[in-house]
Amino acid sequence: MTEKNSTDDGSRQTRFDHGLEVLERVDGEAGQRVIDSLSDISPELGHQIVAWGFGEIYDRPELAPRDRQLVTLGMLTALGGCEAQLEVHVNAALNVELTPSEVVEALLHSAVYCGFPRALNATFVAKKVFAERGLLPAGPAAG
Repeated sequence: MTEKNSTDDGSRQTRFDHGLEVLERVDGEAGQRVIDSLSDISPELGHQIVAWGFGEIYDRPELAPRDRQLVTLGMLTALGGCEAQLEVHVNAALNVELTPSEVVEALLHSAVYCGFPRALNATFVAKKVFAERGLLPAGPAAG
């Protein structure tokens, strides 16, 4: 007797193809670079990120992409040690039309729940992304 699993049906490829469309829309080239970087070590992890993470979860209608990115930024900030993933998702947040000030506010808000060190690390990642995209404010921020 054999067990049927997700690798046995055509929907595996369908979910992956849909996830790839969502990944491209949200993360752009950065998301594809993450998937490509896994191809020689764990292509299945890359497949699951695309098919499940983006093809099934990320594209659910109950939360808008902006809201999903706010949740993701908060979670990655709270986890700590996720600076590479934060960089991808700060870019994604901007791609789904969050403003730099909204990203900064979300990271500031996270300090209440996960502490200043993690919020600082995330904010420095955001600063790097903003600088790369030419989005840093010209003068010192008011505060």
